Amino acid sequence: MFNVMLGVGFALVNFGLFLLCYRLFGRMGLYAWLGMATVLANIQVVKTIEMFGLVMTLGNTIYASIYLTSDLLNEKYGEKAAKKAVWFGFFTLIATTIIMQLVLLFEPQESDISQGALETLFGLMPRLALGSLCAYLLSQFVDVKIYTWLKKKCPGKNQLWIRNNGSTLFSQLLDSITFCSIAFLGVYPMEVWWEILLTTYLIKFIVSAASTPVLYIARSMKVPEE
Repeated sequence: MFNVMLGVGFALVNFGLFLLCYRLFGRMGLYAWLGMATVLANIQVVKTIEMFGLVMTLGNTIYASIYLTSDLLNEKYGEKAAKKAVWFGFFTLIATTIIMQLVLLFEPQESDISQGALETLFGLMPRLALGSLCAYLLSQFVDVKIYTWLKKKCPGKNQLWIRNNGSTLFSQLLDSITFCSIAFLGVYPMEVWWEILLTTYLIKFIVSAASTPVLYIARSMKVPEE
């Protein structure tokens, strides 16, 4: 029960910081948030927890905010801006992976206390990064395309929830299957892998659905460049 209550509070903190970032820095804040969220999601995913009796990884909440970011960019600034954000996140993850792998290669001094922790966090990162990059590119471009299509089919201001949830329903399924297959297949027993896949998708979609009011709030906000 503790993890459930903490998870709700954790999601609220993530959404609150997202809105604050957009309010203070406008469109550039969305690009910054997306880059940060991409990296943090791949660090948090190393940690597994239990919730509702199921095994799941952390990182789902902040990763779901990536879809929130691209949908907001598409809604307010168009498909081109959303695609630019996808490539921005792609570069951020690649750069982080390369830099941290080079960091691990340095021989630590005898009194060093950080090497083990860094290896735990970033030792799996190449595989996590590969899974994340493949899943990220596939799902994000699908999300942008579906959102753009739904924007034409359901253009009303009060139909934002259809565009948001409709685009993430399918794109996050692709994301979860691709990422869990590359990152965790063979790492965990199959029953654990299935639980992680199921909970990863469900948590991401539930968080995305719950973030719909946040998208409405963000759309109506006045930001610096406006």
